[in-house]
Amino acid sequence: MEKQAINTKQAPAPIGPYSQAVLSGNTLFISGQIPVNPATGQLVKGDVRDETHQVMKNLKAILSASGMGFGHVVKTTIFVTDMNNFSDVNEIYGKYFDNGNFPARETVQVAALPKGVQVEISMISVK
Repeated sequence: MEKQAINTKQAPAPIGPYSQAVLSGNTLFISGQIPVNPATGQLVKGDVRDETHQVMKNLKAILSASGMGFGHVVKTTIFVTDMNNFSDVNEIYGKYFDNGNFPARETVQVAALPKGVQVEISMISVK
């Protein structure tokens, strides 16, 4: 199996021993992204809507670095620390997909996320 690590300065650097994404054949596996602004290295914290926008911008940058876009995404996993924020996260998330071309997905409430953020999203896309 051949695989290629994908890393771009347009998305936050990994905070551990992992790649932003790994391309294997035509399939891209994107690591969970949290709301870190790559230009400043600072967390976008507070409002879950703002956090979700930043996460989606980070995912878009990684997809773009791989020659893909949200139309290539086949599966996402959303982690939230409070399911009461589901509708806000869902609304922002949905705006990034054109023409209702939504991937398969699950949303899971967890006790905590890295750096105390409220949302983290991972994706799988296929070219």
